[in-house]
Amino acid sequence: MNFKIGKNSSVNLGCVFNTPGLFEMQDNSTINQFCHIDNRGSIFIGNNVSISPKCSLVSADHDVNDEECIGRVGPIVLEDYVFVGYNAIILKDCTLKRGAVLGARSLLTQSAEADGIYFGIPARLKKHRNPVYNYSSEYMRLFH
Repeated sequence: MNFKIGKNSSVNLGCVFNTPGLFEMQDNSTINQFCHIDNRGSIFIGNNVSISPKCSLVSADHDVNDEECIGRVGPIVLEDYVFVGYNAIILKDCTLKRGAVLGARSLLTQSAEADGIYFGIPARLKKHRNPVYNYSSEYMRLFH
């Protein structure tokens, strides 16, 4: 698939990608089972990032106001120590800055600031987390 995956990082069973390449994940990060990773617009995942099961990272869409409904792509960036909750969706052109959290079943339509905790549809900033991080998101599931 021509992906770049760092030390101690893992992609668990049932995950689906849209295209070869355009995907990089650094060290100690985990994508849990049954995620949809639409990497046509590129996906970058930093160190110690945890993506919960059944999440979708959608880096492409269509311009429904264009007469030809043209396709559009844009990058998704998850910086170090980001946590994405169960069944959350992240759309193209979004960056989650260092330590940002996206709650379960939330829809991120714009970038998230560092250490911000976001949830809802669409996701909105609710509060900030403690910006001191000393953990690894390395997680190797049995039969991953």
